[in-house]
Amino acid sequence: MRLRGDGKVSAIIMVLPPSQSLWVGMLVVVVVVELPGALQKCIFDKVQAQARVVRAAPIHPDSPPNVPILGAQARTSGQKTNHPGQRASSLRGQTQRRSLRKTALPTTASPQPIRIKTWIQTESNDLSEAEKERLKAAVEEAVRIVSSLLSVNRVLGPLLLSRDINKYCKFIWRNASTANYNRCGRANNNYRSETCLDVTIPDDHLDGCDIYAEADSPHRTELRPKGAGLPDTDFLLYLHTQATDKCRAEPNVLAYAVHCQTDTHGRPVAGVVVICRDSLTGATYSHQAIVQTVIHELFHALGFSKELFQTWRDCSSNSQVGAGCSPRGKVSHSDGSGQMRIFTPSLISALQKHLASPDPELGGPLENLGVAPGRVSSHWESRVLQGSIMAPVLGDSTTVRIDPVTLAALQDTGWYTVDLNQAQSLVWGDGGGATFGSLSTCQNTSSSFFCTGSGFGCHYLHLHKGECQTDQYLEGCRVYKPLKNGSECWIEKNGGDEDWRGEIFGVHSRCFFSSLTRQNQTELSGSVEGCCYRHRCTGLNRYQIQVSGSEWMDCPAGDNIQIKGYQGLVHCPDRRLCVYADITPPSDILTTFPASISSDPYETLTAVQTGSWSPLRLPAELHVVPALGVFAAVCLLAAALLSLRKCCSCKVRIHTAPEDPTDL
Repeated sequence: MRLRGDGKVSAIIMVLPPSQSLWVGMLVVVVVVELPGALQKCIFDKVQAQARVVRAAPIHPDSPPNVPILGAQARTSGQKTNHPGQRASSLRGQTQRRSLRKTALPTTASPQPIRIKTWIQTESNDLSEAEKERLKAAVEEAVRIVSSLLSVNRVLGPLLLSRDINKYCKFIWRNASTANYNRCGRANNNYRSETCLDVTIPDDHLDGCDIYAEADSPHRTELRPKGAGLPDTDFLLYLHTQATDKCRAEPNVLAYAVHCQTDTHGRPVAGVVVICRDSLTGATYSHQAIVQTVIHELFHALGFSKELFQTWRDCSSNSQVGAGCSPRGKVSHSDGSGQMRIFTPSLISALQKHLASPDPELGGPLENLGVAPGRVSSHWESRVLQGSIMAPVLGDSTTVRIDPVTLAALQDTGWYTVDLNQAQSLVWGDGGGATFGSLSTCQNTSSSFFCTGSGFGCHYLHLHKGECQTDQYLEGCRVYKPLKNGSECWIEKNGGDEDWRGEIFGVHSRCFFSSLTRQNQTELSGSVEGCCYRHRCTGLNRYQIQVSGSEWMDCPAGDNIQIKGYQGLVHCPDRRLCVYADITPPSDILTTFPASISSDPYETLTAVQTGSWSPLRLPAELHVVPALGVFAAVCLLAAALLSLRKCCSCKVRIHTAPEDPTDL
């Protein structure tokens, strides 16, 4: 028996597997099991189903796209009417629409990055100064990222939200032959305000509303005046931070969101993100986790929602998004196995490319847990798209990706043009084929993504040690999940004093399946599990590793190697290391000197971008240069930096070149 660094006790059993068996769960008898940390759960579907959505009434078909509707009536989702699709035909409404067409500036020649304006409810101001700074920094970063990805035909003039006629009006003229058809005839005396989830919308953000006491009389009474609206805004994000009942009921929920207003083309123009108060406290706060959570919820509010799937638009025959596009109709259908999928062109193409399959039935698979047969959810199926920003739960922030499949779905809404080149690498399932992630194939022991049993190994990105586990979303399939404590290979302090397995922790270390033990430890035998060793790239899918006390050793991808001074084997993962340039430890750690023996111009050009989220693609070919030349360059750089630090009186943070192409 021995005590592991993560607090687990395990028996030591010698296993010498063949090369492929290192990828499945290994035989480790666990006496004490400590479950990994809770995943971040999303409750969007439940919350959105309870929200009232005000949809702007259609305007004249030759109106410019995304023009704010001034004075137009608005409809609420779920409103029952005997005249579906009808629009107000009042003289005032016609006059305003003519005025809009006459005075509106021409639309931009091409869509522009979406302008998201954030408005914080007053009740959220009880945060401490430190919490306010955390919230501001995380939300600003999330908004910046989303704005860099999505472009829209911008709103011309101030964004003005509609009032819900079913709230402020007690009686609506329903006789189509009257002049005031579809106008409000009598005010609701109980009307106070418009809300979006738990947020009260300021009157200044809202259009006005009038009362027409007689069916054919033009005389009106102004119930509420028109607000000023919000300039330079395409989407209004109401931000609310509080320990709500939903937060208390779901301790794994960091935030939740809804959209509550859409424009004439169905595009959401306003929504709320509620950030649970406790997620900003010092003990549990993670900046990157909050950033990713806000992005996840923003994507929901912007259109990745089962409530909006049926309103997505087909703009394939039009040069502009939003305007002149036709409704896609029903986009979600069941495949032959009963899996609900979204079938839209960009999405199918992205799945075909990702899974390396021409199968035309590769629509975007939707999570089916807790969903009635034939119904859909607003998240991807975890077994197929683990690690996606739109998975139902988000894991460790280093494993979450703003993936090409999600961006393709947002492209197919018809409301946005999306910079697909900014997609981050989705490693999970890469090249896995059309049946990847199905319940019938996830038990296949030849898969390098799934595992069997309950042994210890490596998370599929090889940044963490892991344990083979399942959860409710995996439905019996098992994967290596990061350990709760000490799983990060890149954190040096995780190493401890015990090095009988030759582990090295640090920014350039990665997880390897290994049964290594030092030869002088004759009383110990090594089970195959995840161990942290240093690595450096020598080319595409080519690298060397270093074990404590050893020289650098070539580690051919897919093979097992022996290390001098050790008994046992190390497995060299195939197409996991030195392939994806954006799979790295957190950027604030990447400040050490390089040790890579690879050379490529983009390394130097992007060394200062280590804090950027954007992916950098690995070139198809890398050229090896003499190690002595790199060593000399490193020495010169170190000397220069040392001199600079001595000469400068101010504190300067230097972003040095990364160790290898995977550490950008």
